[in-house]
Amino acid sequence: MTNPFDTVSSDDILDGTATDAYFERTERTLEHAGRNPRVVAEVTADQFPTGEFEAFAGVKDVAHLFEGTDVDVDALTEGRLFDGGPVLRIEGNYLEFARFETSLLGFLSQASAFTTKALRARQAAPESLVLSFGARHVHPTITPVVERAGLLAGLDGFSHVAAGQVLGREAGGTMPHALLLCFGRGNQEAAWAAFDEAVGEDVPRVALCDTFTDEKDETLRAAETLGDALDSVRLDTTGSRRGDFRHIVREVRWELDARGYDDVGIFLSGGLTPVELRNLRDVADGFGVGSYVTDADPLDFGLDIIQIDGEPIAKRGKLSGVKEVYRTPDGGHHVGLADRDGPDDGEKLLKPLVRDGEIVREFDIDEAAAQTAADAAKVGFE
Repeated sequence: MTNPFDTVSSDDILDGTATDAYFERTERTLEHAGRNPRVVAEVTADQFPTGEFEAFAGVKDVAHLFEGTDVDVDALTEGRLFDGGPVLRIEGNYLEFARFETSLLGFLSQASAFTTKALRARQAAPESLVLSFGARHVHPTITPVVERAGLLAGLDGFSHVAAGQVLGREAGGTMPHALLLCFGRGNQEAAWAAFDEAVGEDVPRVALCDTFTDEKDETLRAAETLGDALDSVRLDTTGSRRGDFRHIVREVRWELDARGYDDVGIFLSGGLTPVELRNLRDVADGFGVGSYVTDADPLDFGLDIIQIDGEPIAKRGKLSGVKEVYRTPDGGHHVGLADRDGPDDGEKLLKPLVRDGEIVREFDIDEAAAQTAADAAKVGFE
């Protein structure tokens, strides 16, 4: 069956068809001329440190892209923070990997952008539950990229079912406004009660409380309906109706506490950014973050040849010669030539990823997330 969706297949990516046309023409030209030099190429966003750290992601997909090819690849580990210099280095005959450049940069640019934005959300509310709600803002085929990025950044979970199957994690979520609307105005109690009766015991009872009337009214009605079964209420108030959202949340908290529902949490969602998370983290228990992450502009990675047949070379504006990047104990990020001494006590960040076409690294999301958190603390990421 022909794919009904406007997506390329995994086969297109792996055989190099998912490429810019000029790489196919470059291959044809070099083959015609009998030229296939041994090169070293590096992927960079900024040549020198700028003081602005970003998170590296997409490396698992890159590893599988180069699996079975006759190249060596070194890269930062998944989730590491970087500030200038190479994040990935390839060594091999140019025609062995030329047609993969487009997919390689796509894998890294978007995943790294999502992870960086998710990490900013995580850092804005470090003690709160923060979930990824952004799947509806991207093409369905890349939802696992979004949700993996959230996990790497330390978010506590996500909502997309199919992405969960890809990542080996269970998706979470409770109810949309559509459920309340289907029961009709004035029948919110029936909707909450039906949900409680229908879903499994392992699903948290989180009542959406902003559909027809104000948040305080629906919250108290949900609490009276579900009683001790109610875990949290979710306020997804649209921006045009929020007014002073912090005051609304504090009012809801007050009324819950006044009636003995002090163990009922308050969860907020709806276009939230780190600014809102910082403003609300002391009055709410958790947040759903969506468009802030998925609206991320892809990082502007580029791949450049920086050595041919052992000799340094580069186009204008790029730095020739094989380089290393280092993390120093004080959180500094340093870029230097690989054949020179690095900073004292500096850790080399480029690690083997592929050797002679074999992947030599494992990809554990939890370990990577721990590394991301440690890096964020060390470099003072916000």
